[in-house]
Amino acid sequence: MPAGARILKSRTIYDGKVVQLKLDQVIEPGGVKVLREVVCHPGSIVILPVLSDDKIVLVRQYRYATRKRLWELVAGGMEKGENIRQSARRELLEETGYRAGAIRPLLDFYSSPGFLSERMFLVEARKMTLSRAQPEEDERIEVGRFTHRQLRKMLREGKIQDGKTLVGLLWLFSEGLLSG
Repeated sequence: MPAGARILKSRTIYDGKVVQLKLDQVIEPGGVKVLREVVCHPGSIVILPVLSDDKIVLVRQYRYATRKRLWELVAGGMEKGENIRQSARRELLEETGYRAGAIRPLLDFYSSPGFLSERMFLVEARKMTLSRAQPEEDERIEVGRFTHRQLRKMLREGKIQDGKTLVGLLWLFSEGLLSG
C-alpha cells in the first residue's frame, strides 16, 4: 500500500494569518478517491511548566471559538526558523513571564487529524525563574500555579476542556512525575 495520498487537484480557499484552508481532490492509500477539506497550520509548541515546588503553571484566556475562558498549558504557534526549544522559551516568557533553564521534548501529536495538519510538540520546562510576561497585544492572560491535587480535581470535575492540556496533564500523571 502506498505511503501517502496522490493529489489530483488542490485549491486554496482561504489564506489567513494563522491557517490556510485547502480543498484537495485525492486518491488515498487503498484507492479511495475523495475530496478533503484541510486546515493547514505550521505547528505549535505546548509547554508543561514545572516549578521547583512541583506546581504546574497554567494560563487562562478567552477563546472566542468556544465562547469561554479556558485553563490551558502554555502554548502557541511555532515561528518560522525556530526549533522546539526556542519556540518553547519564547512562548513561556510571553505568556507567563517565566524563563526555563531546561526544556525537554516529551512527545508530539495531532490534535484533530481528520481535517487539521497542525502538529503539536509537548515539552517540559524546568529550572524556572520569574521575569516579566510579554503578551501579544490581543492577549489577556491570567497565570495560575496548581498543585497536582488541584489539577487532578480540575480534571475529575471537567474544568480542563482544552485538548492539548488534557494530553499534557494526563501524560504527566501517567509518568508519575509529580509527587503525592
